[in-house]
Amino acid sequence: MVNSKRKGAKGELEWAHWLQDHGHEARRGQQYTGSTDSPDVVTDMVGFHCEVKRTERLQLYKALEQAKNDAGDKIPYVAHRVSRKPWIVIMYAEDWLTQQTTETNA
Repeated sequence: MVNSKRKGAKGELEWAHWLQDHGHEARRGQQYTGSTDSPDVVTDMVGFHCEVKRTERLQLYKALEQAKNDAGDKIPYVAHRVSRKPWIVIMYAEDWLTQQTTETNA
């Protein structure tokens, strides 16, 4: 359990640093018990709720459901990376389309 928590914290820090390296403000969130007030990484990207998974075998839908359950009215996404591979972001297609429409109309 301690090793998985440590690995989770390391993954969250990695994702926060990746975002910082790409021009965003980012830090690890307050680790409560999963709510809209406690994303894994807090960023300046308004309207998103982040769940970070740094694992070799991601249970994709389970991770996305966890993000959705914690997101409130924000758009949930999962930042995921396996060893020696780049970060990917996973989100529901409907949320992606909504975000694209919102940006186009802005």
